[in-house]
Amino acid sequence: MTSNDYIKVIAGTFIVVSVLLGHYVNAYWFFFTLFVGVNLFQSGLTKWCLMEKILVKAGVKQSTDSCGC
Repeated sequence: MTSNDYIKVIAGTFIVVSVLLGHYVNAYWFFFTLFVGVNLFQSGLTKWCLMEKILVKAGVKQSTDSCGC
């Protein structure tokens, strides 16, 4: 898997978990869902993704396209 694949898995997991927490625990968890969505939007416009930088430093193979979040 490349960094792009990991980013999609991580973002999807964060969204699903935060929606479940927002529904069952506390509605403030929806702000985390909003944060993930805004980050995906920002990375799509700027082609810069902090999670990609973290994954590459951790040794994950970088994808050929920049972030592609």
